[in-house]
Amino acid sequence: MKAVVLAAGEGTRLRPLTEDKPKGMVEVDGKPILTHCLDQLVELGADEFVIVVGYLKQKIIEHYGDEYEGVPITYSHQREQKGLAHALITVEDHIDDDFMLMLGDNVFHANLEDVVRRQREDRADAAFLVEEVPWEEASRYGVCDTNKYGEIADVVEKPDDPPSNLVMTGFYTFSPAIFHACHLVQPSNRGEYEISEAIDLLIRSGRTIDAIRLDGWRLDIGYPEDRDEAEERLQAELEA
Repeated sequence: MKAVVLAAGEGTRLRPLTEDKPKGMVEVDGKPILTHCLDQLVELGADEFVIVVGYLKQKIIEHYGDEYEGVPITYSHQREQKGLAHALITVEDHIDDDFMLMLGDNVFHANLEDVVRRQREDRADAAFLVEEVPWEEASRYGVCDTNKYGEIADVVEKPDDPPSNLVMTGFYTFSPAIFHACHLVQPSNRGEYEISEAIDLLIRSGRTIDAIRLDGWRLDIGYPEDRDEAEERLQAELEA
């Protein structure tokens, strides 16, 4: 299964850490966030990486070259950062089957293999890892509503009044049907093409999308303090 990694972002909230490097190259516990992502995707059986680059892309390309741990790498350029659905469209020509999608600014210690296993069962058109967060934090994320079967019934991006406290994390599996949905997405009020809107279009078209509850932890490295917390957690696990 191919693995798409989104790493085009500038990471303005991470400054000064991103003044001379893209967000994915910020080091956490001695290695870039992207390396943490690629290591996990290798463990999940990725047979090819497609990395979406943008801001200071040469830093990523020069660091990783054309393969990582024996897995070939293809690079796709997102010239303007217009949202995750927009980034995903840039890889469409490289994908012809089910694939993994990971946001290249997340550090995971979680049950990612459960998501991949569900996708391989051919019961769902997509699956992704979700986690419960405090209600007051839910409006910062793509919020999910599920039915009694654990399938995603609705997704809303950063709602003022969240319908639940169950939110999307940065790991998904999709069939190529997601690309058609991404092409139909209209810009949000933030001016971005949201992945949550593409997922909602899949749901409305009758596709099945499964929610896998997070077992473990993940951190979206958005601010310098998130990087520090991720390092503390990784160090604690080594010492345990």
